[in-house]
Amino acid sequence: MPFASELVKGSTELLVLSLLRARALHGYELIKEIRARSEGNLRVGEGSLYPLLHRLEREGMVRAEWGGATGRDRRYYQLTPKGQAALDERQAVWRRHVRAVESILGVAG
Repeated sequence: MPFASELVKGSTELLVLSLLRARALHGYELIKEIRARSEGNLRVGEGSLYPLLHRLEREGMVRAEWGGATGRDRRYYQLTPKGQAALDERQAVWRRHVRAVESILGVAG
């Protein structure tokens, strides 16, 4: 059973920035990577991904370039230094959030 859509929506930006840390990806690759790495538990649709990517581009966190080795031009997104700084900050916040929730659930030692 996939996670509640609110959980996915709240973490999509963090997931996208994190995946773009390693290399430039196009939108469909991001969708596939999120689904594959989460073993199908996290699903992000085009209707929420592309507006997010466009906002991140406007805010200077990602840079987009057209390209494609397969003959189909695709827009590849790459993390910028500003995006890396935002990712570092969001990861720290996420980890604090997880620790707080785990302590309430009784999971943390």
